[in-house]
Amino acid sequence: MQPVNRMKTEFLSKSANEAFARVVAASFVAQADPSIDVLADIRTAVSEAVTNSVIHGYEEKEGIITMECILYQDHVEIIIEDFGKGISDIEQAKTPLFTTRPDLERSGMGFTVMETFMDSLEVDSIPGKGTKIRMTKQLVCR
Repeated sequence: MQPVNRMKTEFLSKSANEAFARVVAASFVAQADPSIDVLADIRTAVSEAVTNSVIHGYEEKEGIITMECILYQDHVEIIIEDFGKGISDIEQAKTPLFTTRPDLERSGMGFTVMETFMDSLEVDSIPGKGTKIRMTKQLVCR
């Protein structure tokens, strides 16, 4: 299936850029005139993915996060990638309430939230190289 449109951006792994990513993704998808609920779901999932990259991927270091949005006729694919420490056990990381940062009072629900708000979630990670999250969402249009 051919994309209708696509965009890619990169930004520093700063907490302030989580809001930036959320707004950019929602603004890009808005051209398809999706429902308000779909946009809210996308904003929430993107927030969680970027926050995971900032908190877990880079920890206290600064690095680059990329976000690509690919718009199709009936769905959107969002890819968020960092080049940080990676995840050694993806299934464990996806377990509700599991966190590697209890010192920051993290809830351990990031992947669960992404899975709940999006239609699909794929996580690829290589320890020491980074993590790529691919999410899709069907577009229920108004």
